[in-house]
Amino acid sequence: MKKAIAILLSLLMLLSLAACGGNAEPAAPAGENQKPAITGVQDGTVEAGQSYDALAGVSASDAEDGDLTGMITVESTPTLSFKGGKATPENAGSYELVYSVTDAAGATTEAYATLTVTKKTGEATLLKEFDFATVEATDAHGWEAVIEDSAQATAALKDGSFVIDIVNPGEGDGAVRFVKPLAVKAGADYKVKVWAKSTAPTFAHFIPKDASAEDWKTFGGEVWNFRIDETVKPIEMNFTAPEDGTAELRLHLGKITPNPENAADTTPENFSVIIDKVEIYEIVGEEVLEPLYTADFASSGAFASAGDGAAANVSFEDGAAVFTIENYPTEGGVWSIQAVLELPGISIVQGEKYNYSFTVVAENGQGGEALVESNAKSWEARANFNGLGLEAGQEVTVSKTFTAEANVDDPVLRMQIGNPNEGVTANKITVKNFVFNKVGGDKETKKTLEVFAPFGMYTENVDKEAYPWQTFNGTDEDNEHGVGTIWTSDGSLFYRIDDGGTVDWHNKLICPITLPSDSYFIVEIKAKADKPVSCGFFLNPQGSWDPRVSEGIDFTTEEQTFTFETTDTFITDMPCELLFQFGSEATAALGGVTIEFTSVTIYQMPVL
Repeated sequence: MKKAIAILLSLLMLLSLAACGGNAEPAAPAGENQKPAITGVQDGTVEAGQSYDALAGVSASDAEDGDLTGMITVESTPTLSFKGGKATPENAGSYELVYSVTDAAGATTEAYATLTVTKKTGEATLLKEFDFATVEATDAHGWEAVIEDSAQATAALKDGSFVIDIVNPGEGDGAVRFVKPLAVKAGADYKVKVWAKSTAPTFAHFIPKDASAEDWKTFGGEVWNFRIDETVKPIEMNFTAPEDGTAELRLHLGKITPNPENAADTTPENFSVIIDKVEIYEIVGEEVLEPLYTADFASSGAFASAGDGAAANVSFEDGAAVFTIENYPTEGGVWSIQAVLELPGISIVQGEKYNYSFTVVAENGQGGEALVESNAKSWEARANFNGLGLEAGQEVTVSKTFTAEANVDDPVLRMQIGNPNEGVTANKITVKNFVFNKVGGDKETKKTLEVFAPFGMYTENVDKEAYPWQTFNGTDEDNEHGVGTIWTSDGSLFYRIDDGGTVDWHNKLICPITLPSDSYFIVEIKAKADKPVSCGFFLNPQGSWDPRVSEGIDFTTEEQTFTFETTDTFITDMPCELLFQFGSEATAALGGVTIEFTSVTIYQMPVL
């Protein structure tokens, strides 16, 4: 019985040491002296000139000597004078604290924390309280709803979308339609994507009618019987214009029965079609690919790195690079594991066009990022950013044509894959057929993004200072996931995610704001969601990644108040952004979620 108790005490000591940051060592055999445990150690913040009690909530004990709390000593770097665990730092900065306790047998345990000392400040005063007064959307980008007499329907810009409420779809497929004229050029290729969902499953036809022709004629590429359901997705149509003219883009939402033998499978009544955005691509010219590097993966050409408790390696088999992830990080993020494809002998020139492609298969589901950037400088010299989504066992081709955003003398293609799908603990990712090309020719793609939110970065003729909030969606840059919209109503800001991305930058809510120098700030957020959802919240200087607040938020269906404080100051007035990043596997699984912000307030505490 005594032996069992001794073993149990040893395990408890190890858990306590790990929890407080101490140096956990193997438990001593039964009968030998047990090292003491320190609990309650945590990071702290105090204003310069104020007393800080480093021992508040901290205790120490061991099996032989019992309570050793009175034996704890605290030392710091830079040096602070602690008496009874208390010190009064006079200089702002970061102090590394070392807690130490030694038992009667001479066994010592240490634990660690960081003390942040802020400058002396005045009282907090209101800097900015955002006005969420209702603003009506006015720009439909030339789109309109046509309702024929046989149908009963209405259409309006509302809740950040173009919404068509259909009571009765009428007597034909065109009795209710979403229409826009589009000027087209001879020989140009066009791709049109309407991102839509419906409150009840229904059907649509998408037709590029030649409006310049005297009789009914199309440009080809019609989409028939497209199924629209409760999940937002793109209705995509492709066609080529043989001559200059006008295409009437017609999304038919009236009565459609794909199979006359099954009359029940038809357009319903009393439903709504919600359209978040339309993407129009005009493509002219031809593209020529000049291979700069082709990997053979015989014995080199790739490497792996892992941190934050993860383990990964690479091997080369049958002309493929095989990245084996033995375990994922216990902390950190997507960057914690990196699968790197080398690009030897290549220099990337800013403003030039490049292309890469490779085939990849993952044993288990995996999201991440694919980055063309400097091997040594990483994000500081990045030519391109791309998302990466892999389904279990499915071989896919990852391809990207991009214009380099920076000069890079030592480029690599870095896949950051530290976040697996839920339930995945290990993985094997096989990459082959990796080719990196210089892009020549005269091909040009012009993309027009038409959103129906009342304000945001893509909305014209809106006072951006009065309504600074904006969204970024992964699909805006042709990634597979990430669709959302914003609007205001009854004094609240609403952010609706219709398609959750699998990585955190696929669904972003952003608000630019310039913060004064020599001050600390308090950000207070009152919000709730119609489903529990989590995000990362950051207060970050624009144009760099150096967040002054980096915290997680868990929204619930009950309104909560979240408060965050900065712990350092800006030398000059600094353009910053409030950034909410929602994308994750959990967000994607929600099938849509709406967050309501009832207030966002910023307080300023100037340095004295």
